[in-house]
Amino acid sequence: MEQRIRIEDYLIYEAALLDEWRLEEWHKLFTEDCRYLVPNLTGDPYAPPNKTLYLIADDSHHLAERVKRLGKKTAHSEQPRSRTRRLISNVRILENNPERLKVQCGFSTYRTSHGITDIYFGRHEYSLIPDGDSWKIDEKRTILDMGALRPHGRLSIIV
Repeated sequence: MEQRIRIEDYLIYEAALLDEWRLEEWHKLFTEDCRYLVPNLTGDPYAPPNKTLYLIADDSHHLAERVKRLGKKTAHSEQPRSRTRRLISNVRILENNPERLKVQCGFSTYRTSHGITDIYFGRHEYSLIPDGDSWKIDEKRTILDMGALRPHGRLSIIV
């Protein structure tokens, strides 16, 4: 039970970094060979990214570029920056061994931009590698439970 609470705190911390637009700090939570995946809304969410369309399929380099791009004033889709609030729930440890944890949680992300509030929801699936008293994110897969991105039309924030 204590480990689940520590993991839940870690996931809430990750969400807070994103809500506060502390993207560089957020990126440091990931391993150097990480993957950040957001599968398309239809089809198999576990199909390999090289075999199907993904909304986001970033390795560490591409994730660093995404963080850098969103931090610039030229990121027009995020100027002014969206206000977001991420809620994490139903944290479960799916696999627990000394080398790796597999964790799943539900999420809701509320995003307000230009007076319009959008809601993204689904589940995050993490592969966490022990790192001292904490963990590093080796893989984060965000599976959206929405039928479509409408009325959003795009995904300009990190879910």
